[in-house]
Amino acid sequence: MRFDVITLLPELVEAVTQVGVTGRAAKRDLIELHCWNPRDYTEDVHRTVDDRPYGGGPGMVMKADCLLKTIRDVKQTVTDQGRQAKVIYLSPQGRQINQSLMREVSQTEGIILLCGRYEGIDERVVQLEVDEEWSLGDYVLSGGELAAMVVIDGVTRLLPSVLGHDDSAEQDSFTENLLDCEHYTRPETLEGIAVPEVLTSGDHKAIARWRRKQSLGRTFKRRPDLLKTEENDMALSKQDQALLNEYLKDN
Repeated sequence: MRFDVITLLPELVEAVTQVGVTGRAAKRDLIELHCWNPRDYTEDVHRTVDDRPYGGGPGMVMKADCLLKTIRDVKQTVTDQGRQAKVIYLSPQGRQINQSLMREVSQTEGIILLCGRYEGIDERVVQLEVDEEWSLGDYVLSGGELAAMVVIDGVTRLLPSVLGHDDSAEQDSFTENLLDCEHYTRPETLEGIAVPEVLTSGDHKAIARWRRKQSLGRTFKRRPDLLKTEENDMALSKQDQALLNEYLKDN
């Protein structure tokens, strides 16, 4: 999987391949990260990448010329490798990033992530070269680098052979639009609180049922929106609804 990131702060983004799951994936060549700095595509002595916005107002806007040159160079490089990749602009106005989107990206050959800075980028860049806009959420950051790192991390852990256990990613929160159940490890009793008895029973069928029930209940209490369809009706099977009812009765 290839990640191309267009950023004024390549050293920040590159840190994601130095540690943890993404670091191990990079060392095993399961992912490759290439950062492209728009300053390298400027033509003035000061390597200027921003200018004042037309119409006035605070802040600066990233210039179109250097960004277009950068994007087109990245796209040509990717094409020369026989790959295809969408250009994604990370901005507060974009589609919210979720697990479904991460999984969608993990099925592709690669992705080009464009990180804005200052007040954003010249809109003509979006019109000419951007395929989609994505956002971490309804808040503003100093730039798109952190969002790019989130995408890289979230997608990488879904790639085959990246995690230590093949089922780890499948059991994460949001995989089935459900939050993960609670987890325990040793000691069996801590400050008077014992691990739920079913988890020490050795009955794998009972354990799976308990985990499903806890996952449904936790989602209902914390993120009920995840259990609803576009028509606003509960989207649960009869078995899941029975488990949820049992959870609500017990709690």
